This record gives sequence, structure tokens and C-alpha cells, in this order.
Amino acid sequence: MKRVLISGANSGIGRSTALHLAQAGYDVWAGMRDLAKARKLLDHAVAAGTDKRVRPVVLDVCSTESVRAAVAHIEAEDGPIDVLVNNAGIALNAVVEDVDIVQAQAVFDANYWGALRCIQAVLPGMRERQGGMIVNVSSVTGRIAALAQVIYASSKWALECLSENLAQEMAPFGVRVKIIEPGVTRTALLAKHGGHPTPTAYADAYRRMFQFYATGIAANQTGDDVALVIREAIEDESPRLRYPCSFGALEICGRRPQVSDADWIALGACLSDEEYQARFKELFGIDLSPDRIG
Repeated sequence: MKRVLISGANSGIGRSTALHLAQAGYDVWAGMRDLAKARKLLDHAVAAGTDKRVRPVVLDVCSTESVRAAVAHIEAEDGPIDVLVNNAGIALNAVVEDVDIVQAQAVFDANYWGALRCIQAVLPGMRERQGGMIVNVSSVTGRIAALAQVIYASSKWALECLSENLAQEMAPFGVRVKIIEPGVTRTALLAKHGGHPTPTAYADAYRRMFQFYATGIAANQTGDDVALVIREAIEDESPRLRYPCSFGALEICGRRPQVSDADWIALGACLSDEEYQARFKELFGIDLSPDRIG
């Protein structure tokens, strides 16, 4: 498989993946809403000597027309798409009571329906050719009800379900499905979504959520780290479905199934941050105390 379409490729994990795959010999179509934002990607590609392998294409995953136009353009210019990497997405910090429904719908439109639009655009060709791959960039929040991120986590849970369904549906047609589950990854997405709704009765929940991310940021795992895992998944011919990576992912994905309902609820009932951090470490093996990051 050599021809790859990546959504959200102008920054973060998407840009890192585009550059890494191009260096590995793949022909990369870098999807983004605004081609003016391709400058940094193209500068890096030129510096790496892979600019001939990286081509930006207008792709707004929230528009069916844009997705179909992008896929048609690629197929006309270059041929069938071998690998689709659904990477585009947005985040939202909110507990249930604080959720703004309009903002929440926008998150699902990008994170879930956007992935579905892209899948539906490439799937008929892959099915007919009896080959291809769909790589869905989910999140560790697709495996855990992430504190104060109910909508973002729910969108990733939905993407995980879609991926499991798709893997079974495509098995008879030789199309493989892979799920990438990054933990905290140091990208521009973190800086864009640092706030939370105010006023709020849930200051403790937001503070604890931000402490988790502060700990992850200090671990300094970047989009390049995730790009390596995405390439591993693309080149892995085994039936393996999930690939957790970056800060906290292996621990949370590995331990969450063993956490009882009672323990999960008790974690939320912790009255102090110190008690919460100690309990979180006991359940997931991750130290969230401020002393850990200095």
C-alpha cells in the first residue's frame, strides 16, 4: 500500500504522520480545510527532500461535498487511495451539566461524522479492489470516560464502535481497520482547548483533568511518536485492531477493564486532590501528583 490520504494534516499528529510516511516512501495526500495552512508542512517536506511525495488537498471533513471532491480529485490525479488516515478532530472540555449542545454537535460532526464521511467516500473502491486500510485516530478517551471531557470522550467511544463494526464488515473484502489510541500528546490541539465553561460548580473536576494533562505534557511525547505507531499499524498485517500510544495510554487501556463500577464511582467521590491522585495511581499506575512534574 503506497497512496495515503490523511485528514487534518496541516498540524499536530496529522502533519507528523504525513512527513513520516513520505520519508518512508508513501505518496501522501495531506487533507486540510485551508491550503494556506500547508506552508509549514511543505517547508518540512522540502527540508526532508520529500516534497514530491506530499501533496495538500482541500478536505473539510464536516462537508460531504468537500470529502467527495477531494477523493475524486486524488483518484483522477493519482489513482486509488490505499490507506485512509482519519485524523481530523476537535476537542471540548465540559462536564455533563456544562455542555453547550451546539458546541457538542460540532465536535461529533468532526470527530465521528467526519470520519464516517471519509470512510464512505473511499470504501466502495477498496471493497471492489479487495484491499485497503482504514486507520482511525481515536484517543485514550475512547477507552475511558475522561473526567470533564464527556463530549470529546463520547465522540471517540463512538469512533471505536464504528471501527469495530467496520472491521467485521470489511473482513470478507480484504479491507483492514486499525484504531490508534493516543494518550496525552504534545500538539497544538492542547493549546487550543485549555479552557472550560464558567461559571461552574465543577471546579474540582476541571482542575483534576488539567493536572492529568499537565503530567502528560511534561512527559513530552509528540506527534512524531504517534506517527511512528501509525506507520507500524499500516504495515502490520496481523488482525490486531488497537494501538495505544503516548502518555498514559498503555496503562489506562490495559487497566480500565479491571476497574469495578464501585471503584470507578469512588474515584469521583474523592474529596481532596491528594486523595484523588493516590486513588488514580492505585487504579491505573499513573502518578498525577504535582511533585512528579516539578
